[in-house]
Amino acid sequence: MKRIALLLLLATGSFAQQPESWTRPVDPVRVAGNIYYIGTEDLGAYLIVGKEGSILLDAPLDENVELLLSNVKKLGRDPKTIRILLNSHAHVDHIGGFARMKKETGAKIYLSAADAELALRGGVGDFAFGDRFEYPPVTADVIVKDGDTIRLGDITMTAVLTPGHTKGCTTWRTTVTEKGKPLDVIFLCSVTAPGYTLVDNEKYPQILDDYRHTFATLRAMRADVFLANHGSFFHLAQKLAKVKKGGANPFIDAAEFPAFVERSEKAIEEQARK
Repeated sequence: MKRIALLLLLATGSFAQQPESWTRPVDPVRVAGNIYYIGTEDLGAYLIVGKEGSILLDAPLDENVELLLSNVKKLGRDPKTIRILLNSHAHVDHIGGFARMKKETGAKIYLSAADAELALRGGVGDFAFGDRFEYPPVTADVIVKDGDTIRLGDITMTAVLTPGHTKGCTTWRTTVTEKGKPLDVIFLCSVTAPGYTLVDNEKYPQILDDYRHTFATLRAMRADVFLANHGSFFHLAQKLAKVKKGGANPFIDAAEFPAFVERSEKAIEEQARK
């Protein structure tokens, strides 16, 4: 879905025809432990709630911010208790709301070095999209390196750099407890390559090597709960429907993540051969 959407946007050069799922609201829902989904139908945003405040992972489009703030309040939380803004990657559909969210909450922004450069330019000069998808620029308060652990009270989030989709694409890991059982949770950064040149890319010469290194990293990781910055990556709509029906938690599925990684790696290698 995301690949099709971005190819459409590349063709039009604007967000005039952006997918409705990028702005269509959904009610906030607890995923597992202290993790809540507060994004739109397809653009992911996660509130990780702790005793000393909350962490927000991704604030998609600027126009999504009102929904995010509303969903935080629906959970009985004050947006001002958000202390940290984490990011999967610095494309407009995942960081476009950061400037406004920082203004609303005063939270500190944590970005990888490569994506901090892109965010500071407001998306301008992207290796693949050029200047087509601008957003309000933001400055990182903290630069995140591979393996860094971010702590806020009882919350611990670990950064895993998984470059390719952007040069600083960051996957996040944490562990939560559900019914007394610890669960490994992964928030995957994108591993698609919408319209990208994967071989002899002058603006990103090592792009294919980066993707391959990323997939090797991901294959070694385990996830009881697989989450991502697009709901379509982990079948959010179907899971929300199951949540309404009750029963077992549909977000807990240790087989889902490795299957997704395998499919995605095959797609990248096939794209590279074209």
